[in-house]
Amino acid sequence: MGGARLRGEVTVTGAKNSVLKLMAAALLAPGRTVLTDVPHILDVEIMAELLRRLGCDVSHDSGGATVAIDVPERLEHRADYDLVRRMRASITVLGPLLARCGVVDVALPGGDNIGSRGLDMHIAGLQRLGASVTSEHGYLIAHAEAGLRGASIWLDFPSVGATETLLMAASLAQGRTVIDNAAREPEIVDICSMLTEMGADISGAGSSTLEINGVEVLRPVEHATVPDRIVAGTWAVAAVMTRGDITVRGARPEHLDIALDKLVTAGAQVTMVEDGFRVTMDARPTAVDIVTLPYPGFPTDLQPQFIALNAIAEGAALVTENLFEARFRFVHELVRLGADVQTEGHHALVRGRTTLSGAPVEATDIRAGAGLVLAGLVAEGETTVHEVHHIDRGYAGFVEDLKRLGADVRRTGAPT
Repeated sequence: MGGARLRGEVTVTGAKNSVLKLMAAALLAPGRTVLTDVPHILDVEIMAELLRRLGCDVSHDSGGATVAIDVPERLEHRADYDLVRRMRASITVLGPLLARCGVVDVALPGGDNIGSRGLDMHIAGLQRLGASVTSEHGYLIAHAEAGLRGASIWLDFPSVGATETLLMAASLAQGRTVIDNAAREPEIVDICSMLTEMGADISGAGSSTLEINGVEVLRPVEHATVPDRIVAGTWAVAAVMTRGDITVRGARPEHLDIALDKLVTAGAQVTMVEDGFRVTMDARPTAVDIVTLPYPGFPTDLQPQFIALNAIAEGAALVTENLFEARFRFVHELVRLGADVQTEGHHALVRGRTTLSGAPVEATDIRAGAGLVLAGLVAEGETTVHEVHHIDRGYAGFVEDLKRLGADVRRTGAPT
């Protein structure tokens, strides 16, 4: 039910976009790796099951915030379609399994339907490292029985996934690997930190050039997951849209510089606190233009939430999506709530309205689901968001946190 002003504190846990890759990185070292600050989300369960099928023993503590992964000396090397189709991050096992086993079969991935995210850069990079790669019967099959060899690799685009795959593969390759035009996201820095703790020789984390000197073996470690900047940003937008006052604990505001600056432009007050930030808003927000770009640019994973904000803001804004061509699919659902949004190519023109009207809508991906929930918080009457299993993949305890902040919200049906 719309109309509540959200007030209070919320704590973010580890980043979905990091922890899944850290779980895959554990495959590089036989023994027990322990990850802390793990979000209790569906994707972690899917990745845990994938690792079990590869021969690992994966266990959670009672609250799910700590995951222990016992990696055997001999791993299976096939990642089956029934799991990979549910989560694109499953492809992250490609690099570690190839480095450890010399062969890997990974089903071509599924995940969010937000546009083409081909594996060309993964494949080209692994071939530069000496692997042979083919595609057969819906599986990507790579061989490197003689081991991987260091190489110079240039990425056509700073792909997070390709950077992660090549980082992990190169960590156990013979010789020196240089990855140019590498992704710079905080989640990349996080996996570099963990690999370094495991004994990898990596320099340049956070820059566009990564240098990896391969080592013979890596060791298991205990590692804390970097906080989820996208979840933190979602709560920041929620405060602005509902004219509320939310303190986000456990967040790193430096990972959200541009997004928080946009909220200030919209009229919000953003103040830093000891372990996060506080966002307060007393009036109707002003519309803000955004352009999504690779980090440190504006994150594409906050684009749907900002479109929802602009839908009830004063004025008009142009939103430009440069990363995923199908990310505007959810706009059709937002229009069902009365939003005035027109899309053409990778641009969306949003004209703010004073009110939205509750209606049944359907989440098409994780962030679209979050954006529709935020829109429902400010729409008149009742909004029902269907297909919320998408939201479960990225937001732990979303309904419970909303309730604690004062929202009138309930869930029908248990998480799947």
